[in-house]
Order: sequence, then C-alpha cells, then structure tokens
Amino acid sequence: MFDKLTQKISDALRVVAGKSTITEKNIDDAVDAIKMALLEADVSLRVVRRFVNSTVEEAKGERVRRSGEPGQQFPKIVHDTLVSFLGGAPGGGGAGGGGPNGGGPNGALNLRGPDVLSSILMLGLQGSGKTTSAAKLALRLKKGGRKPLLAACDLVRPGAVEQLSILGAQIGVPVYKEEGAADVVKVYRGAADWARKNLVDTLVIDTAGRLQIDEAMMAELARLKEAAKPDELLLVADAMTGQAAVDIAKAFDEKIGLTGVVLTKFDSDTRGGAALSLKTVTGKPLKFVGTGEKPEDFEPFHPERVAGRILGMGDVVSLVEKAQEVISQKEAQELQKKMEKESFTLEDWLAQLRSVKKMGSLKSMLDMIPGMAGQINEEDIDKAELKTQEAILSSMTRKERANHLIIGPSRRSRIARGSGSSVAEVARLLKQFEKMRTMMKRMSKMGKNYPAGARGNVRPN
Repeated sequence: MFDKLTQKISDALRVVAGKSTITEKNIDDAVDAIKMALLEADVSLRVVRRFVNSTVEEAKGERVRRSGEPGQQFPKIVHDTLVSFLGGAPGGGGAGGGGPNGGGPNGALNLRGPDVLSSILMLGLQGSGKTTSAAKLALRLKKGGRKPLLAACDLVRPGAVEQLSILGAQIGVPVYKEEGAADVVKVYRGAADWARKNLVDTLVIDTAGRLQIDEAMMAELARLKEAAKPDELLLVADAMTGQAAVDIAKAFDEKIGLTGVVLTKFDSDTRGGAALSLKTVTGKPLKFVGTGEKPEDFEPFHPERVAGRILGMGDVVSLVEKAQEVISQKEAQELQKKMEKESFTLEDWLAQLRSVKKMGSLKSMLDMIPGMAGQINEEDIDKAELKTQEAILSSMTRKERANHLIIGPSRRSRIARGSGSSVAEVARLLKQFEKMRTMMKRMSKMGKNYPAGARGNVRPN
C-alpha cells in the first residue's frame, strides 16, 4: 500500500543516515522531502503540519545533538512520530501482538466475557465492504475461540441479506435473518434472542448504508444503537477513497459515535493518506484492515509494524505470524530436519507452494521483509510460473514426488501432458529442485553454526 511513500521517505532519510554530525540544514532538507512525500500520499495537511513540527522539534533537540550517532537518531524519531500518528505508543516496539480480538492496546476489541452477549455494530456507506468485513471479523472471532452470530440488518440494499447468508455458510458462522422484515430493531431483537438461546457470545450486526450520508440512514442507525447498546461501533471505510474516508469517519462519529475504524482494500495501490490521517483527525483507532478478497484476509492494525513497513524496515513479526497460521511448529521442525538431511522431497515442495498461497499475496509477504518494501512490483512476480510448478507437481504420482530420481524421459512426457506444460518445463523444475535442496542443506548447516542467541528471538505462539 505504501510503496511510493516508502521509497520517498527512504530517500529522505539517506540525507542524514550514518552521519556522525547532522546540521539543521540536513534536518530541514530531510523533513521537507518527507513533507512532500506525505502530501503526495494524500495525508491531511493538518496532519502533515503536526508531523513536521513534531519531527523538527525532536530532531533539533538537545538529546539528538549530544547523541554519539545523530544520523541514527533521526530515523528513529521519524519512526516514533509515525507510530504516534498511526495510533500507537512511540517506542513501544512492534512485537506486541493482539490476539484474535485486535491489534495491541489501541486495536483490541472491547468484548465482554463469553458468558455475556457482546455486540458489534458495523457501519459504513454502500460499497465500502461492510458486509464482507462483518463476515471476516466473525471468522476471526471464531478462530479466536468466540462463538459469533451474524445478524442481517441491512434491509435496504438488494441482495445484502443473501450475500451475508452465503458468506456465513462459507466461514461456518450462523446468520440470523427475517424474510420480508422492514424494521431493523425487530431483526436485531430476534437475533439477540436467538443468540442467548444458542449460547452465542458475540453478535456481529451488518447494517444498511447509502451511497452518501443522509438523515434517514443516521436515524435508523441511531435507533439500532439505542436498542443494541453495542460494545463496539466500527466504521468500515474504503482505503482507496483517501481523505474522503477520514471525512466520512468524522461524520459518523459526530452523528452516531465510533469506537474504531476498519479500513478495507489496504492491499490496493493507494497512497495511504487515510491510514495516516484517521487517528489524528478523528481520534478513533484504526483497528482492522482488509488485505484481500478471501475471508482470511483480515488483520489487526499494528501501528508499530505499519510504521516499520513505511520506513522500509519490514515486518518480520507479522510474516512469522502469517506463517504460523498455515504451518505448525511441529511441521516447521520436521521440515528443518529434512533440510539438514537433504531428504526434502517434491511432495514437501508441493506442500510448501500450497502453504505460501494460503498466506496471501506474494507482494504483501515480500513487503514484510526488511529492505524489500517497494522493490518488487506485482507484475514482476511470475504467478503463471508458480501455477505451472504446482500443476507439474500435482501431475506426478506420490511415488515420483517421493523419489524424483525415478522420473525419466517417459515419465516426464506423461507429466508434461497431464499438467499442460512442456517436457522442457518439467526438466527445468527438476533442475531447480536439485539446486534448492543443495542450498537448503547449506543454509541449514550455517544456521547450526550460529550461537543460539543470534538466531532471533521470535517464538511461536
């Protein structure tokens, strides 16, 4: 999402990076470049001014002048200021996690204990992704041990109730609906009664939106809020609308009151202004972001981690967490042993390819690796090649995947026909596999030679 912003801020930081002494002119030049980058990213002018003033004041302060490495202090100041403006605690670090209910101290959902029904009101305009986000949130709550129920209270948009029913079936979460209903409060009360009778602990309420804010919508939402007395009022806003998303959040907060914001299409090629302006302008935390079309593409918003991504520092913690969702610690240990003994097979490669697909887009994963943010465009990733590899591997028998050495000319021809590829592509895959096995063994041996404390301190949950 922040590719262009990341590149420009990284260029600005190079002005002072590594310098043993920095002058006020160095700072002013770097800050001016950052200011232009933020404005081009559609960040609110008010927010940019506050960001610049805060950064300049801190960078020119006594603490930095006395520092032995002022060139390293400046990037940290920019990072901490970004964290603060995104809604986090400066210097708080990025490893803090947020379980299924949210992301850190500012992103956690305020839900009651499992023995009392909690309710979440999803608000927003039409087209913001409100219904989809309601289902994604319900799935996240389910994975976190809650027992959610989706309530179909969007009685205005044609197909909204049916859409929620389909999404609920996909994720295995029940949906409460009333055919021909006209009163959202009546539907809510029916959903709440059903929830209590069926021991549901969290009610996620999808509501009606409009193409733009109007009094009829606000009046209906106010009635629903009064009846439900929700624990959370989450506005769903489209990241691609930029500053319009911030203005919409202000309007909803003034009329209804919000506890937080969900930003959809966070993986799109937008300028990022909404994410950077929301907390400062509205005072409401950004709690979750939608990062794709799949039900699983829904993440807690971690200010510290996002600040790291913007500055090109990556987000290894989130990458590890994504990996842990699709591969267990036991599987990782078994894979490590196979790498050491050079017993990694084509069956293992196929499993890894499928695991990577579950983790989301390759572009989003590469952006989490330090130094890689903005370096590779979506079009540079050969998705067709990955699909071809999976097709070739899937066309092999289990015996062939277990022992690639038996794959001779006749088998290669059969595999090529079955996968819709060529014999040359099958041969290339086998050659790549041989090289990969050798490299894996070498890297595994190198890892063993490091002292335990040098291998990182990220532990599985």
